Amino acid sequence: MMETILIVDDEERLRDLLKAYLIKENYNVFTSENGYEALKILKAHKIHLAIIDVMMPVMDGWTLLNEIRKTSSLPVIMLTAKSDDDDKLLGFELGTDIYLTKPVSPKVVVANVKALLKRTYYTEVNSNHTSYNGLYIDEDAHRVLIDGEEVFLSPKEFEILLYLFKNKGITLTREKILDAIWGFDYDGDLRTVDTHVKRLREKLGSKGYLISTVRGYGYRFEVKHDKK
Repeated sequence: MMETILIVDDEERLRDLLKAYLIKENYNVFTSENGYEALKILKAHKIHLAIIDVMMPVMDGWTLLNEIRKTSSLPVIMLTAKSDDDDKLLGFELGTDIYLTKPVSPKVVVANVKALLKRTYYTEVNSNHTSYNGLYIDEDAHRVLIDGEEVFLSPKEFEILLYLFKNKGITLTREKILDAIWGFDYDGDLRTVDTHVKRLREKLGSKGYLISTVRGYGYRFEVKHDKK
């Protein structure tokens, strides 16, 4: 599969630079200077991953990400000069998968693109799907259904749900979840885990209770009781 990447940034020089690096790695590339144009591209073409800046005219990156997450689990990398922890947490709350702060080497961006695409589309699993108490997880298709209705999760949210499910009944520390999902070299805050779990529970709706908080320790996928 030849993946298609969408770059959304109002800096023309950066768009062109990233596009050149990605094309060199045999990706198809679309570019846009604002979120409004990006939405039109997303509707017209099959996009496999988006790289999005925050501060843009017409429609900023936060608004674009929020619109994407209403209907899609498209892998998203935020690439922005906004480096405050609050901005990073907002990005994760809205559903970004990777948050990179400028300035950053194009080679680093490409490496993150490759890693996120691999996790999203090429991760090998032992079984195709599994279900529990009305929660259906299709590992190959990265789809989640609640009582037959599809729920759109970001790649990171999906990974957390699958990781908790595969360790159901076991309490997992925030540190262990962070290492398993983001990797040992991730320098982010443990609040990143809390933010993603909170958003995941909200999306699971009536099944959100399946992920319980073990105060002062971490999280656990519950298997003992069915909640009516």
